[in-house]
Amino acid sequence: MNPQNIKNRDNNKTDTDDELSDHMQLDNLAFEIDAFIKERHSVRAYLPKRVEKKLIQTVLRTARSAPSGANLQPGKFHVLTGASLLELVNALQEAHKCDRPIVEEYSYFPKPMPAHLKARQRAAGYALYESLNIGRRDIEKRKAQFARNYAFFDAPVGIVVTIERAMGKGCFMDLGNTLMTLLLSAKAHGLSTSGLGALANYADLVHSVLNLPADEMVVCGIAMGYCDESAPENNVKTTRIELEEYTSFRGFD
Repeated sequence: MNPQNIKNRDNNKTDTDDELSDHMQLDNLAFEIDAFIKERHSVRAYLPKRVEKKLIQTVLRTARSAPSGANLQPGKFHVLTGASLLELVNALQEAHKCDRPIVEEYSYFPKPMPAHLKARQRAAGYALYESLNIGRRDIEKRKAQFARNYAFFDAPVGIVVTIERAMGKGCFMDLGNTLMTLLLSAKAHGLSTSGLGALANYADLVHSVLNLPADEMVVCGIAMGYCDESAPENNVKTTRIELEEYTSFRGFD
C-alpha cells in the first residue's frame, strides 16, 4: 500500500471519526470493567506465599477512595500476618472448638430467616460442600470446613475490620463501599480475598487478643493472599438472582 495514501486517509479523518473511536474505546473499557467485577469471587484456599506490605498498603489506599456520607470515611483495618495472625487464629480456633458462647455486637442475618433467603443460603453452602465431597448429612466435616473461617482459610494475611461504635447505621453502608473497593483493588493487584463475617461471632475475643480500643466494634475479617488454583473450593461461584427480582423501573418507555 502506498504510504502517501495512508497519510491522505489520516488527513481526511474527521472529528466524528475521533468521537466514534473514543466511544468504542469507552465501550470496550466498560465491558472489561463489568467482566472484572463479575469475575471476583471468594477464595477459601491460599498459597503459602508472602504478600508484601507495600502491596497491601496500595490496596488499602485505593479502598479508602470509596465514597462516604459527609466524607466521614468510617472503618479501620487491622492487618495481621506471621506470628500476630497465628496468635489470633489459635485463640479463635480454640474458642470454636470449646463451643465458647458467641458474642455478637450487631445483627447480621434476619431473625427468623425468611424461606426465600434461607434457600439462597443453603444453595451457597451446598455448592461449597459438594466441591469438597462433603455430604449434606456429614455434620462433622461441615463443621470442620466452617471452622476454617477462624483460620482465615490459611491465608498469609488476615485483616480485622472495625467501625467506631458511635457511627450511625448509614456508616455501615459506607464501610460496605470501602470493603467492595478493597476486594476489587486486591484482585486488580493479583490478590484473592474472602470476607469473614464469622469473625464477629467472637468479637470480644478479637478485642482482647488485639487489644483494640473500646470504642471500636468488630465488623468482619478478610482473608487475603494468592489463590491456590488447585483447590476445588476455589472453583465455586455462587449464583445471582435475576434483575427482575430486585429492580423496578418507572417512567421509562
